[in-house]
Amino acid sequence: MMFLLKLLARLPLPLLHGIGIALGWLFYWAPGRYSARLRNNVFDSGLRAPGRDRNRLLRQSIGESGKALIELLPVWLNADKKVLKLVQGSSGWAHIDAARAAGKGVILIAPHIGCFEIIGQHFGAQHPFTIMYKPPRQPVLDALMLAGRQRGQTKLVPTDLSGVRALLAALKRHEGIGILPDQVAGDGDGVWAPFFGRPAYTPTLAASLQRKTGAAAFFVAAERLSWGRGYHLHVFPLEDTLPADKTAAAVRINQGVEAVVRLFPAQYLWSYNRHKCPGGVALPVALPVA
Repeated sequence: MMFLLKLLARLPLPLLHGIGIALGWLFYWAPGRYSARLRNNVFDSGLRAPGRDRNRLLRQSIGESGKALIELLPVWLNADKKVLKLVQGSSGWAHIDAARAAGKGVILIAPHIGCFEIIGQHFGAQHPFTIMYKPPRQPVLDALMLAGRQRGQTKLVPTDLSGVRALLAALKRHEGIGILPDQVAGDGDGVWAPFFGRPAYTPTLAASLQRKTGAAAFFVAAERLSWGRGYHLHVFPLEDTLPADKTAAAVRINQGVEAVVRLFPAQYLWSYNRHKCPGGVALPVALPVA
């Protein structure tokens, strides 16, 4: 199986993205909750943009979600140099370099936009980088993730207290860490905050780590360029420290994620069940004011 996947990974990215569009529609029309969740998340987001209605955004998102799946093969399985060449440019990366030159740790807050997997590889090829990792149940997927993420100076740590301590230690060494801000937090690890007008149980780890270390935090997105041309990294610095209050910090993080999503709405992972309630967590009585 791994041999076949590596062969597929060698195909040109434009061809793989074409296959990905077909896969996106295949998954959309397949039985299950996937299509309903993707459609509901797009329609309930309230996104408005000139020339783009919700139905058009839905169609684009279906294709982009398929690209996001298939591009994991070249990003995870090809040689480091070949993967890094897929990054065609960046905007705002100088802010990260300036923070490192000032002796600060760096928190990359990377929402599920575009090819978010390539962000860690790009940073880890230059500097020490630590991210949390929860092994999936499927052995093949676990092998793929390990091969793709443990590269260069990137270190994987478990999604438990020992992993949190490792992230804290990395920041105190003025290194970089990666945080996914738009995944559903575990019981006790998050608070309810609005995300596109609906309650979302939001992680608070980034705010806690920043307060304890004085690290510089940045929202980062890897825009997927058209026609398989590669990716462009966009960096948006947080101009102020995240609030000490957990709910206020979660509101600020979700506002930042929303702002980036509005720039690349079709490339956001709308199929993710962002608004589910984790086991053991009480539903919110009312949402905090954003």
